[in-house]
Amino acid sequence: MKEDFLNKKLNERKNQNAYRELKLADDKIDFCSNDYLGIVKHSKIGTLQPNVLRQGSTGSRLLSGNYFLIEETEKFIADFHNAEAGLIFNSGYDANLGLLSCVPQRGDTILYDQLSHASIRDGIRLSFAESYSFAHNDLEDLGKKLIAAKGNIFVVTESVFSMDGDIAPLKDIVALCEEYDAHLIIDEAHATGVMGEKGEGLIQQLRLEKKCFARMHTFGKAVGCHGAIVLGTAKLRNYLINFARPFIFTTSLPEASIAAIKKAYEIFPAMNNERTHLQELIQRFQNAGSSFEQLKSITPIQILIIPGNDNVKKIAAHLQKNNLDVRPIVYPTVPKGGERLRIVLHSFNAIGEVDLLADLLKANSR
Repeated sequence: MKEDFLNKKLNERKNQNAYRELKLADDKIDFCSNDYLGIVKHSKIGTLQPNVLRQGSTGSRLLSGNYFLIEETEKFIADFHNAEAGLIFNSGYDANLGLLSCVPQRGDTILYDQLSHASIRDGIRLSFAESYSFAHNDLEDLGKKLIAAKGNIFVVTESVFSMDGDIAPLKDIVALCEEYDAHLIIDEAHATGVMGEKGEGLIQQLRLEKKCFARMHTFGKAVGCHGAIVLGTAKLRNYLINFARPFIFTTSLPEASIAAIKKAYEIFPAMNNERTHLQELIQRFQNAGSSFEQLKSITPIQILIIPGNDNVKKIAAHLQKNNLDVRPIVYPTVPKGGERLRIVLHSFNAIGEVDLLADLLKANSR
C-alpha cells in the first residue's frame, strides 16, 4: 500500500521541529502530569473488589452497557457537585463533543473563549449553530458578541485554562449571561479536585452552580481516572441520552473504571492537606521569579513563555537531563511566539524539588 501522500505533512512537522512522538514514563521528578493530588502517584484508589471486575464493556449504555453502579455513580457525583443530574461520558473530549454538537441548533449562537480546549472547538465545529470566539477572558468583547447574537445563545469557557493556568472571570461572565439570557457552559476539567474547599471546582467555590446550563468535570486530571460527566438538569441528561452521538454510539466504560471513579470521588474531598501543600508550592514558584516571561497563575499549571520551538525544546531538554520531567509545548499546539514550558505542580512535589526547578531555570536563562 502506497502511503507517500502522508510524507508531505509529516515532513512539514519535522522541519518545524514540531514532530510529535510518544514517550514512556520514567523515574524523573514529575512536573508534567495532571495528577495534581497524587491519587495515581500514591495509588490512593487502592485495589478494587474482585466482584466489580466481572462486568466488562458489553455494549453501549442504550443496549447492554448500562448497569446499577454507573447510574449510582452519576447520582453520587451530581449530588457532590450540587447538580440535579449527570451523565458520564468515556472522556472529557467525548463529553464536550457530545454536548456542544447536539444542544445548540441551526439559528442559535455559540460564543466561546478563543483559548478554549480543542474538544470544545471540535464540538462547536460539529454543531449547526453559528459560532464566534471572543478574546481570552475579555468581558468587553464578549459583551459586544452577545449584543449581536441570535437564537438561543450559549457562552462556553473553561474555569481553569489548561495552557495558560489562569482562571475565567466567572462572576462577570455569569452577569453578562443573565443580562442577555445566554446559557453558560463551563469546562471544569482542571479545577476538579483542586479548586474549592473540597475540590468541587471553581463554579461551586463561587456558588454559581445554579447559574450554569451545563458543567463538565473530567476524571482524567486530579481524579486520576478516565472519563467525564456533564452536569445539569434531568431534562438535559435525557436530551444527551437521545442526541449526543459520542454517548449513543460508544461502548460504555466497564465497572472497574466506574468503581475507580467513585472511589476517587470518595477520597479527594478530604485531601485538604494535599491542596494546602499544593497552594504553598504554587506561591513559592510564582515568587521565585524568572527571566523568562512567567504567566500569573494560582493553579498547579505554571507557564513560562519561551518563543520558538527550538528554544523551548532546548530548555526542556536541559531540565530533563537534570532529572526533572518538564515538557515543552510547541507550535502548532500553541500559536507561534507562544511556545512555552507547561510546568505542573503536584501535592507530592517537595519544596526542594520546586526550588531546584526554579534555580535551574534561572541558571539556564542567563
